[in-house]
Amino acid sequence: MKAAVLCGVKDIRLEDVEKPSISDREVLVKIKVALTCGTDAKVYQRGGHSKMLSVPSVFGHEWAGIVEEVGSHIKNFKKGDRVVAANSAPCFKCYYCKINQFSLCEHLTFLNGAYAEYIKVPEAIVETNMFQIPADIIYEEAAFLEPLSCVVHGVEEIGVKKGDKVVISGAGPIGLIFLIVLKSIEVNVVVMEKNEQRLKVAETLGCDKGFLIKENDDFIVEVKRFFDKGADIAIEATGIAKAWEDSIKMVRGGGRVLFFGGCKQVEKIELDTELVHYSQITMKGVFHHTPAHVKKAYDLIIRKKLNLSRLITDKIPLDKVLDAFEKIIKGEGIKIAVIP
Repeated sequence: MKAAVLCGVKDIRLEDVEKPSISDREVLVKIKVALTCGTDAKVYQRGGHSKMLSVPSVFGHEWAGIVEEVGSHIKNFKKGDRVVAANSAPCFKCYYCKINQFSLCEHLTFLNGAYAEYIKVPEAIVETNMFQIPADIIYEEAAFLEPLSCVVHGVEEIGVKKGDKVVISGAGPIGLIFLIVLKSIEVNVVVMEKNEQRLKVAETLGCDKGFLIKENDDFIVEVKRFFDKGADIAIEATGIAKAWEDSIKMVRGGGRVLFFGGCKQVEKIELDTELVHYSQITMKGVFHHTPAHVKKAYDLIIRKKLNLSRLITDKIPLDKVLDAFEKIIKGEGIKIAVIP
């Protein structure tokens, strides 16, 4: 089969590789659509990922497709089923799984390989995080399952409720998914973004105010003024250390900060201890998703609550994956659909 193989830093090669063979408890899926992702863009730029994959490797993890083959012990899926799956599943046996913190599972089964004609879904994911796609849901919408699961996890962990005042740093794909989810539950949302085109997208999606970040603008003061005393919640969705620091400064006394964007391993932030202490600010990091959040995301998709496919700004064939990542890195477009 044809597959996009990550071989190193900014080194993607379209290669002929062996079509995966499956065991009795695995499923082979023909990819109908795979979506670009900010995490995949980081993996492309850094030449790998310490948790998810080692090079050379077929990569990509947001996808939807049609079952090509099922193992002899598979009962819930059959050839021809339209399916979507998350990119991991927990072991349910380790310390963290036993205390119901499944996103911290010490033995997560990860799945990469969506930028290809076929993908093999391992037993753990088939059993826990793979679902049928109803006939009235397009593949492009279903493929948002994994990033939506992560966003649902973040929204739940930070305790967002109707009427809250929230500022989102970043109008990339994740920031915009946060925006769509928050507006669906009637939250007041301000979006901060340095890319003018992406900020315009946020405005078309219904943000209450968009702030274009410029080097000399005091946008922190502007956000606090817009929300009177500051935001109830700040969501950091860029993975930039400076944005982590700024998020703390944009919430009111008693406010909450969600650190969602993953920074580089070597990055540190400076913490204003007086501000955090005397303003009683709560800060929380959230990573990945859990089976419960994957199921909630799936339910949102099949109930047609969000219309996430409007974030897809381009569709390309498999042999143009490299072009897609160069576009994403430059901030051109939001999500690109790869159609094998």
